[in-house]
Amino acid sequence: MGVLQLPDPLGMLYFIGVSESEQSQMLATDPWIDGFLVHLETDRGVSFYTRRNYQSALSDFCGWHQDDRRKAPAWAELQRDDFRAYLRFLGRKKLGRSPIQLRFSALRTFYKFLVRRGAVAGSPIKNIALPKLVKRLPKYLTAQQMSLLLEAPLAPLKDEPEKRRGRRIFKSICLRDVAILETIYSCGLRVSELSGLQAGDIDWQEQLVRVRGKGKKERLVPIGGPALRAIELYWNLLPERPAGGAPVFLTERECPLSVAPRVLQRRLKKHLATAGLDPTLTPHKLRHSYATHLLDAGADLRSVQELLGHANLVTTQVYTHLTTDRLKRAYDQAHPRA
Repeated sequence: MGVLQLPDPLGMLYFIGVSESEQSQMLATDPWIDGFLVHLETDRGVSFYTRRNYQSALSDFCGWHQDDRRKAPAWAELQRDDFRAYLRFLGRKKLGRSPIQLRFSALRTFYKFLVRRGAVAGSPIKNIALPKLVKRLPKYLTAQQMSLLLEAPLAPLKDEPEKRRGRRIFKSICLRDVAILETIYSCGLRVSELSGLQAGDIDWQEQLVRVRGKGKKERLVPIGGPALRAIELYWNLLPERPAGGAPVFLTERECPLSVAPRVLQRRLKKHLATAGLDPTLTPHKLRHSYATHLLDAGADLRSVQELLGHANLVTTQVYTHLTTDRLKRAYDQAHPRA
C-alpha cells in the first residue's frame, strides 16, 4: 500500500499501510524499544520532548519496515543497507534535513543502548552519510520586543470588567503567564527545565534557582528581581503557597505544567500576537534572546555557556555571530572610514 506524507511540525511521516494504533502496538510489543524509552527517562533524565521525538522516530522506522519488508524489524539482523534504503525512502519523500537527522540520531542512540545491553554486537548505522544541516542563526527578540511580550499577558485584565465571574482564577492565569515569561527570560531556561521547577529550587535570599538540565545535570542560575516578584504575585492568588517539591507553575486545572507541555506554546502564541510579534516563535526563542542580550551587554562566552547549561562551548558560540553582525552594522553606520 502507498505512503502518504502529511504536514507535521516534527516532519514525521504517517503510513496508510500501518495505522497509528498499529504503530503504537508495534512499539508496545517491542521490549527493546520499551526498555530504551524507560532508560531515557530514568537513567539519562532526558526531557519529555526528546523522549517524544525519539519514540516518534522509532515508530516511523518501524512503520516503514513493516510497510516495506512486511514484518517488524529484528534489530540484531538489520544491516547498513537496510538503513540506507530507509534513508533513500526519506529522500524520495523530500523530507527536510533536520527531520532526517532527528530520525537517525534516535536510531543511533537506540543502537548504543542495544550494544550496551548485549542485544547486538555493533551498530549498523555507523558511517552512513546523512545530508548536512544548514547552519541557521537563532532567532531572538530585541530588548524592546521582550518588554512588549512581558506586558502582553496583563492586557486582558485591563479589558475585562471588574465583576467578571471567576475573576480571581482568570487573574491568576494572567499573572502566572507573566511569571513564566519573566522566569524563562531571566534564567535562560529550556521549557523542560521550567516545567520541572519546584518551589524548593528557588533561593529567595540569594536570588538563585537550581535548574535540572539535560542528563540530570544541575546548575545554579541567578534569577532577577522582576521574575521573583512576578512569581510572588502569582503565588499570592493560589489557594496554597507552593513549598518544597511542589511545582512552581500550575496549569489552569492546577496540575503541574510538565503534564501539559503544549500549554506553554499555546499561551506564548497568544501573547506574541497581543504584543504584535511573530506568533510562530517558540518558547526556546526566549532562551536565545537571553543569551544574545547577555553577550551584547559584555558577558563572556564561558559564563554564558555555564548559565545555559551547554556541555560544549561550540553550542554557545552560535550566539557570537549575532552580536558580531550587529557590531559590524553599527561600525558601518557610525565610523567615518568604514
